Amino acid sequence: MMEPAGNILMLVENRYPDDPRVRNECQLLRANGYTISVICMRGKSEKASEDVDGVHVYRIPEVEVFKKVPLERQSPLGRQWLKLKALLGYVSEYAYFTTCCFGLSIYVALRHGFDVIHAHNPPDTLFLVAAPFKLLGKKFVFDHHDLAPELYQSRYGARGRLVLWGLQWAEKLSLKLADVTIATNESYKAIQIKRGGVREDRSFVVRNGPNTDRMTVVPPSDRLRKMGKSILCYIGCLNPQDGLDYLLRALSHLTYDLQRTDYYCVIMGKGDSLAGLREMSRELKLDEYVELTGFIPDADLLANLSAADICVDPDPSSPLNDVSTWIKIMEYMAYGKPIVSFDLKETRYSAQEAAIYAKPNDERQFAQMLAKLMDDPALRSRMGAFGRTRVEGKLQWSRVGQNLVEAYRVLFTDTVPHGNQSRVRKSDI
Repeated sequence: MMEPAGNILMLVENRYPDDPRVRNECQLLRANGYTISVICMRGKSEKASEDVDGVHVYRIPEVEVFKKVPLERQSPLGRQWLKLKALLGYVSEYAYFTTCCFGLSIYVALRHGFDVIHAHNPPDTLFLVAAPFKLLGKKFVFDHHDLAPELYQSRYGARGRLVLWGLQWAEKLSLKLADVTIATNESYKAIQIKRGGVREDRSFVVRNGPNTDRMTVVPPSDRLRKMGKSILCYIGCLNPQDGLDYLLRALSHLTYDLQRTDYYCVIMGKGDSLAGLREMSRELKLDEYVELTGFIPDADLLANLSAADICVDPDPSSPLNDVSTWIKIMEYMAYGKPIVSFDLKETRYSAQEAAIYAKPNDERQFAQMLAKLMDDPALRSRMGAFGRTRVEGKLQWSRVGQNLVEAYRVLFTDTVPHGNQSRVRKSDI
């Protein structure tokens, strides 16, 4: 029986296999001969442990100390109280998850063994789990999903030096401890090199890209197509930094300033802002034109996406969004949909001619771009075709994921000859 290429333990503070990036990485590495275990969060209906498509999954019960309520519509005193609660909540939850990961990692080490701990941030505290195993000769991969300092600033508009200092040091220590790092784009790689002192040949850009399932276009929703209106779609998270408030204000301009009522916008996803966005939609008198679905099954989401005439990315300019790449852009393009977006560096790199761009954070211009596309089906068709071609040629997961395989080739080449890696065993601990 052939030896596996290596044993990997992944840590992710999200659900598996729901997290598409982590799922894609696991499937790709398994296809290249690696054995994978995952420690993740547990939903109410999920098992504490199970094998999912050959991946050993161990789940930690979810704990939320405080609701991460958006700060909009709060008094100054209320904003400060919510910031304090959010800070205490994040610290408690990250400490809880990190501690549980360490305990479960010992169990996984004894049961399966592993050569590598692969941590997906946030949180950036997972280096504490890897550090003791590094002393045993194991490797550490830091998969940099989010810039935690910029995320904190973007979400809370916060300038608290102590909090930022803590986030910056956790990020720096994660980068310093890592044998290789994974960046979602060139902007993140540059930050890893500058802030963490990562060697350029140890940082690998692994972009977000749709897998084969997402590249297969499903039949459109009959309900939406029968409306006889321009269908607008958003898929993704609904958190304060994601800009759905900008989208609703842009739709208000579209409806009441530009006098366009021949559209219907479906916003699909969940997050801390969902309840507030529904209230905002009512206040702006958009309920006739906007549907906030919350979580819906994948089959319904993809049918709605297939029915869309235009897809939207309202991420506003912020310290985080200016340098981040979002999977929704590639999923829109995979379905051949034209996009309206604010003009942000990494969004423009991904979408190129598949999108038209409004000045960052300019809601009126965003509405004008929507109206322009609504009135020009030929332009929509050209933009959609360009996006589909670009994803097929350069951005789908089967292509961008190869850098992950290369990262592991380098990682294991430095360790020991292929097929003879050491394992964390009972005798190692």
